[in-house]
Amino acid sequence: MTATAPATTVVDAQRITREFGSVAVLGGIDLTLRRGEIVALVGRSGSGKSTLLRVIAGLDDGHGGHLTVTGSSAIAFQEPRLLPWRTVSKNVALNLKHQDPRNSAVQALTEVGLEHRVDAWPLTLSGGEAQRASLARALVRNPDLLLLDEPFGALDALTRLSAHDLLIRLWQHHRFAALLVTHDVEEAVILADRVLVLDGGVIAHQVSVDVDRPRERDDLRLVELRETVLGYLGVGKRRPRE
Repeated sequence: MTATAPATTVVDAQRITREFGSVAVLGGIDLTLRRGEIVALVGRSGSGKSTLLRVIAGLDDGHGGHLTVTGSSAIAFQEPRLLPWRTVSKNVALNLKHQDPRNSAVQALTEVGLEHRVDAWPLTLSGGEAQRASLARALVRNPDLLLLDEPFGALDALTRLSAHDLLIRLWQHHRFAALLVTHDVEEAVILADRVLVLDGGVIAHQVSVDVDRPRERDDLRLVELRETVLGYLGVGKRRPRE
């Protein structure tokens, strides 16, 4: 029998620290993320989730420790950040170095179900459409690592469910590594292979989500995992024993 090759390590973070003045936001983070893996970061406000994401994205170079990101990366934020004076396709193709940027943008928009909005103006998009355009802008760069900073937080409940399904379809097709920052624990266990709980600037707990996809939200295993994560956050049931 042929052995399966180990997945490529995309992120190797060792002892990552970040201070703002006298406040230590990250106190020594160790994190490995492999291609084809979705990892969710959860934690209370101020726990360092977005700070860690920005460090990995290369948007914050004031950190300590050792960080290696292999391959290309792209990021999508909670706010789609589309330029209102450019069409949707031109937003997706912004700074794209491909020989035919419009064609690449159209392909990416088709993949997220926005082929009919290629030449629309951003202000005419719904919230869900704008977020899909933001995902297309990230995907058009064919990233090895997709960084997601609460990308679904501003969406209504039904649109958020559709966005979850879209992300999983895109992930299954492209097999990028994904790091998702979210406040939504249910979202974390539905989407991720691992859920990391940040507390006090460190990864205090790790919860593996060993449930095959597609996942059903009322699956008792997911419900139990959600309660476990909530317990680590000090919410709901009694804190789990180590």
